[in-house]
Amino acid sequence: MYARTEAASTGASSYAKIGLQSAAMSASPHQLITMLFDGAKTAITMARHHMANGEIAAKGNAISKAINIIDNGLKASIDTEAGGAAETVLAANVSALYDYINQRLMYANLRNDPALLDEADRLLDNISSAWREIDPQQSRPLPAASDAPRGSRFSAGA
Repeated sequence: MYARTEAASTGASSYAKIGLQSAAMSASPHQLITMLFDGAKTAITMARHHMANGEIAAKGNAISKAINIIDNGLKASIDTEAGGAAETVLAANVSALYDYINQRLMYANLRNDPALLDEADRLLDNISSAWREIDPQQSRPLPAASDAPRGSRFSAGA
């Protein structure tokens, strides 16, 4: 019905960028990392789409975007100096996992292998879901009354 024009596409793209910039400017540090996870996962989804359609250049661009988000966003945000020895080991392990995910993405690009994209996507999803679980602004449900110790009930008649 309507022809898709370059001006309309550019306008929609500009509007989306403004929305993303506004969200990023008002986001907490925790939300910014969540946005990075979402961006990397979206780039992997786009790479899978381009791979299926034989769009080699677009696939390469999408995979490069995912790698860039992981390297320069997620991995760069790891604070290796916070905490004690256990936190330092955890930071090193998460950093190594990001390196492994990037390696899977590079091989997916070279071999045109969607299974490697799926593996990278699953690994990011695991880290992302754990990250979302520790959101400091997430409201925690209060324990149910049946969970309270028996001795802590009050009596109105005493």
